[in-house]
Amino acid sequence: MVDLKALVPWRSSKQTQAPATRDDFFDPFVTFRREMDRMFDDFFGGSGLRQAQSGWQPLTPAVDIDENDKEIVISVELPGVTEKDIDVSLAGDILTIKGEKRSQHEEKNGDQTYMERRFGSFSRSLRLPFEAGEEKVDAQFSNGVLTVRIPKPTQLQRAVRRIDVRSV
Repeated sequence: MVDLKALVPWRSSKQTQAPATRDDFFDPFVTFRREMDRMFDDFFGGSGLRQAQSGWQPLTPAVDIDENDKEIVISVELPGVTEKDIDVSLAGDILTIKGEKRSQHEEKNGDQTYMERRFGSFSRSLRLPFEAGEEKVDAQFSNGVLTVRIPKPTQLQRAVRRIDVRSV
């Protein structure tokens, strides 16, 4: 059997990945590199091969992060999950979204019944660039999308001033 990890020379199994600092947390190139490293590690670690053979994919919800002057808005795609299966928590500057997805499919053809059940849990933790008070955080779930709104502290909110553009 070929050791697939040996094919990735820049990563070793003993190497640990340092957490993102606050400065590079929202840097798209650092995020892209981190996600590419994670995908290669998952694939070459063997779990990617097992997933491709079994047809069952682990639950890793897609997360979109948007920032404006007043707040950070985090949208998480959770199709097939109900709001009672989602747990959102905030500890300091770490927002954690956990949940469980249950899927059941049944087909009947005369006297034959085919039933398939899948269960899986997920957890995503995001480091915020500031500490937010729990009482200010708002989480809403609609049509399979969880939207978490986290207001920025007043010292981080930037006042927007409109500047007139003149032609010369």
